[in-house]
Amino acid sequence: MTNNDILRRIRFTYDFNDAQMIELFKLGGETVTRPEVSNWLKKDDDEYYKSLPDSTFSVFLNGFIIKKRGVQEGRDPVVESVLDNNIVFRKLKIALSLTDDGILELFDKAELRISKTELSALFRNPAHKHYRPCKDQFLRNFLIGLQFQEQKNRE
Repeated sequence: MTNNDILRRIRFTYDFNDAQMIELFKLGGETVTRPEVSNWLKKDDDEYYKSLPDSTFSVFLNGFIIKKRGVQEGRDPVVESVLDNNIVFRKLKIALSLTDDGILELFDKAELRISKTELSALFRNPAHKHYRPCKDQFLRNFLIGLQFQEQKNRE
């Protein structure tokens, strides 16, 4: 999944408008414009589509964490220059204060069954022998489950 895909799904899931999206980037420490956000949200085949850089998406995710959990005193959020699915997944887990059981429930909603062992391997240090890269399928299904949950919460 691209950063743009994930950004679009988060926006849709939480029904953020442009001003809210801009605010999330600002909370993360970067000022962006409405046209920039609009271009990042466009489909890949649109002539105005712009790819969302890893570092800028990391800022957005940090802003999402701050919005959901508040500012952590004494620690500035880390802005990764290179993101992978594991880092994105970890940041979403932190922002939403999810436990392993909560994540497994989201996977169930998306009709993907994984074990706690498989899940914990996604959050391990990459140097750990049981580390497992997070494939697009896992992240996509997590976001689908999250969308189902948020829709249910709005009803």
